[in-house]
Amino acid sequence: MARTLIKGGTVVTAVDTYAADVAIENGKITAIFGPGSGAFGKDATWDREIDATGKFIMPGGIDVHTHLDMPFGGTTSSDDFETGTRAAAHGGTTCLVDFAIQAKGEALRTGVDGWHAKAEGKAAIDYGFHLIMTDVNDATCKEMAEVVSEGITSFKLFMAYPGVLHVDDGQIFRAMQRAGELGALICMHAENGIPIDILVQQALDKGHTAPVYHALTRPQIAEAEGTFRAICLAEMAGTPVYIVHLSAERALEQVVEARDRGLPAYAETCPQYLFLSQDDLARPDFEGAKYVCTPPLRPASMQEDLWRGLKMNDLQVVATDHCPFCQKGQKELGKDNFAKIPNGMPGVETRMHLLWDGGVRAGRISMNRFVEITSTAPAKIFGLYPHKGTVAVGADADLVVWDGEKRHTLSEKTLHMRVDYSPYEGREVVGAPSHVLSRGNVIVENGNYLGKKGDGRFIKRGTFGL
Repeated sequence: MARTLIKGGTVVTAVDTYAADVAIENGKITAIFGPGSGAFGKDATWDREIDATGKFIMPGGIDVHTHLDMPFGGTTSSDDFETGTRAAAHGGTTCLVDFAIQAKGEALRTGVDGWHAKAEGKAAIDYGFHLIMTDVNDATCKEMAEVVSEGITSFKLFMAYPGVLHVDDGQIFRAMQRAGELGALICMHAENGIPIDILVQQALDKGHTAPVYHALTRPQIAEAEGTFRAICLAEMAGTPVYIVHLSAERALEQVVEARDRGLPAYAETCPQYLFLSQDDLARPDFEGAKYVCTPPLRPASMQEDLWRGLKMNDLQVVATDHCPFCQKGQKELGKDNFAKIPNGMPGVETRMHLLWDGGVRAGRISMNRFVEITSTAPAKIFGLYPHKGTVAVGADADLVVWDGEKRHTLSEKTLHMRVDYSPYEGREVVGAPSHVLSRGNVIVENGNYLGKKGDGRFIKRGTFGL
């Protein structure tokens, strides 16, 4: 059994900051003790010692919103489970939860089995699944119990993309009721897709084909209305609800109001909504296509509303919605029609860098809050805690040794995601992992990948427990 000691660092969790050495054995944290105290005795031996002097020891990041190897818009997201999870590890993320998809007319089992086939033997880090339901009926409601028993304890429903992923309010309500019976959690893409499709067609009829019209035809009221409706349906069903990729001020107001009334409403935002804006969609020469994601990027003035939501716990999680498509050959599918640009951006590798540099260093959030929104809160909400999401005896040794002063330039040339651009090209950030450990094994050291394909395991998650 491999024994590792991380010494001389400062442990940072969601609630504590203290100097300590961390001992790891057989993939678990076995002891945390005062720095240099020699708690294991002078004759203690270690297979490996990691010097964390001047650095922080934190739980590895948990990204609960990714789309790896996902068919969409006539193409497939460019990162699969091998490349996407390896890139995640480089950025300090040690666990992710990806979205499996039930196609319309299929059994839930077909979608689950398909995603297991995509991931098994490829992932560099541990992973779990949510399941997107596109067909809610008597048979699939019954199947939900089997899916939950296998550790897939959350389901995603779409108010957007009519004819593809969209489900109506009756289906949403039935799925929420059933999830409540099973202890599962419903994740909502809360954006009213039917009027959006009308606005899209009207824009195209007027000859408006540029990428910026992706944002102009998806106004924030569509997201605010969808968020309000999702919360109302969850309240009627007596179940919690989790709003994915919240981007807009008015949508956030709906979550704040619900939480102020004591409702179990939770929401995530994503780095692209904190650091990019609608102005990027308006870049000339089709450059704006790189920034097409859904919901769309919003005016820069809304960024501070989202930061305030993170600070005040009205937003609980920052995930990525990592769904990369290359500019060449994929985003170009919408060269003459913005509605055909594949929706999605790369981000699984850059989340921690951006939040440390633009959040902690900028004084918007504390180190403890950084850990909470990137690791601990997603672990608690999605049934991974306390095995993951904290630095504690008995927890999985999914850890990062974080150098808070390391400078790093984000660039397509230096990042590891399998995509031909970076939305943050040339941006220098301060803060990066020097070591990334997955279940006690060092898989990234000073930028060098030491792991191997298939190191990651499928994690059966617990049911909703907050």
